[in-house]
Amino acid sequence: MTRGGLIILMGMGGLFILLGLVVIFLGKKEEKKYYDSLTARPDAREFLEHWPRRPQFGSLTAGGWIAIAVGALMAAMGSAFWLWR
Repeated sequence: MTRGGLIILMGMGGLFILLGLVVIFLGKKEEKKYYDSLTARPDAREFLEHWPRRPQFGSLTAGGWIAIAVGALMAAMGSAFWLWR
């Protein structure tokens, strides 16, 4: 693999890491916004008991961590091939 290809691989890894961080931040922000809107309701049972479960917030966070792991792996592979070459 050429040096240009390795730079692209490391750049894609960095992009995945940034994307993962953004998705984690968005998931936390959406969850806070949702539960803040529940506190304004007179019936706060869902807010207090967190039932029914809302999986979309956890899935955003999990997807963000997966993207960070893939990005770190890509950046590490690119760096290792760069040094090994």
